[in-house]
Amino acid sequence: MGQNNSNLALKIIPLGGLHEIGKNTCIFEINDEILLLDAGLAFPTDGMHGVNIVLPDVTYLRENRRKIKGMIVTHGHEDHIGGIAFHLKQFDIPVIYGPRLAMALLTGKLEEAGVSDRTELRTVRPRDIVRLGKSFLVEYIRNTHSIADSFSVAIHTPVGVVIHTGDFKVDHTPVDGEYFDLQKLAEYGEKGVLCLIADSTNAEVPGHTPSERSVYPNLDREFSQAAGRLIVTTFASSVHRVNMILDLAQKHGRGVFVVGRSMLNVIAHARNLGYIKCKDELFQPLNTLGQWPDKQVMILTTGSQGEPLAALTRISNNTHRQIKIRQGDTVVFSANPIPGNTIAVVNTIDRLMMQGAKVIYGRNKGIHVSGHGAQEDQKLMLALTRPQFFLPVHGEHRMLVRHAETAKSMGIPPENMVIINNGDVVEVSRTHIRTVGKVSSGIELVDSSRRGIVHRDTLRERQQLAEDGIVTVAAAVGWNGRLMAPTSVHLRGVVSPVEPKHLAQSMHQLLEDWLGDHWSEFCCNSKEDRPEVDWSALQSQIETVLRRFLRRELSKCYPLLVFLMQHPDHPSSHSALEWPIPAVSVS
Repeated sequence: MGQNNSNLALKIIPLGGLHEIGKNTCIFEINDEILLLDAGLAFPTDGMHGVNIVLPDVTYLRENRRKIKGMIVTHGHEDHIGGIAFHLKQFDIPVIYGPRLAMALLTGKLEEAGVSDRTELRTVRPRDIVRLGKSFLVEYIRNTHSIADSFSVAIHTPVGVVIHTGDFKVDHTPVDGEYFDLQKLAEYGEKGVLCLIADSTNAEVPGHTPSERSVYPNLDREFSQAAGRLIVTTFASSVHRVNMILDLAQKHGRGVFVVGRSMLNVIAHARNLGYIKCKDELFQPLNTLGQWPDKQVMILTTGSQGEPLAALTRISNNTHRQIKIRQGDTVVFSANPIPGNTIAVVNTIDRLMMQGAKVIYGRNKGIHVSGHGAQEDQKLMLALTRPQFFLPVHGEHRMLVRHAETAKSMGIPPENMVIINNGDVVEVSRTHIRTVGKVSSGIELVDSSRRGIVHRDTLRERQQLAEDGIVTVAAAVGWNGRLMAPTSVHLRGVVSPVEPKHLAQSMHQLLEDWLGDHWSEFCCNSKEDRPEVDWSALQSQIETVLRRFLRRELSKCYPLLVFLMQHPDHPSSHSALEWPIPAVSVS
């Protein structure tokens, strides 16, 4: 693989996952060949009005699509596979390798998006080795995480071996009995690892992350104490947690009613692959919920992060068609809020409590553990792999800095590691690691249509509408340049010191006077049977006049939407009202 070329360097270019949690996407490039590792999504912040999904900017991949040799997927979480279907609409990926559960989930996503013909999916098992192009040989190394079938990878390149940890924690008692392949990591450490790229999510947390199995007795306690119906929410993709919850439901004699599309989807795939083992009769159709005694009911639902459209959020808002909270219900949050979701989760909890539910939540309850390794787990990874260079990823800035400090305490010199941003080009050779440039980075936003990107101008207009409201004006103008009906004015979300009725009257008089003075500038051949009117220019000037008026009357420049109607007072008109295309003017 070209090991004799001492001047060769590998480029590592993360497009997501740096200085943030989510949309993990990374490019490896050498010898004009590109290998992609994961392609995730993130969820919108409060200011992203109408946005459902946040993706990384993949301009660099669009521009270099012919170099792409394939993708390796580490596991099936949305922040690692959720963007793939969107990217395939912009460029082909010859082949995607990944674990069975991730590939099963991805198959459905690609079929739904209509892009399954733009790639080939191939499943891998522990210690499988796959080749992509002439420059990359990748070995899959089993790790432990909060989802089944999770892997670290060893990427063999012409300059040396790079190990990417993927998301990981060191769980010595995994729920599914699939142990972290620490032996294989140690073998690579013995042979020599050029660079370690490592998950930094819990870099600020001392000690070890507890085993997933440690949650079981605490959940068991809550199940046994619930006097009425039990509603449990967790991440749908936390297959190990879901498996334990289903086991406890069976133990306590409760029928399971699954609510939420993603929960239904993950359970179906996990059962087919053997990661969740339970009897068919444990699951009950939701339309029979009212026929069951409260003590024998467990509702397993999505919405642990307060997502606006998730089932539990709709239940808390009393808008779910089939489930209403009642006195005696117990709701268990077996998940902690992701950074940025805390307010939404707290609001959901409050609404559930106000409706009479007992809500079990919080870190002190022991009903959730992280899927990411804390400082001692990260030290173990560093000790086993013994890398020459180190690159912390998957975390906010302070987490990357803290992880670098941990690496320094393990003997890695500061000059042998870099802390980077999305889009930074990291060059790794046998002698150095350094940042050598930057590619297009940033975000692409997808709304509920999922058909197109929400551009920054559109988002800026949405933000302004949310902050300021909008003024709409409708005026009917005859072919003689006179207003043929009262001007209609509507204020939406606008605080006005003037009564809307008086504002409309003032606008009507203003337009009437202005049209009397300026109509001849827009109307040619006014004495002919069919005069020529430049309606587009007229509308533009009316917008300018009204905007100036509103700024003076309301002491602020509000978004303005003008509907200019041609009134049918001319004999050549064939319709009741003719509408030129309305223009939205945001200024």
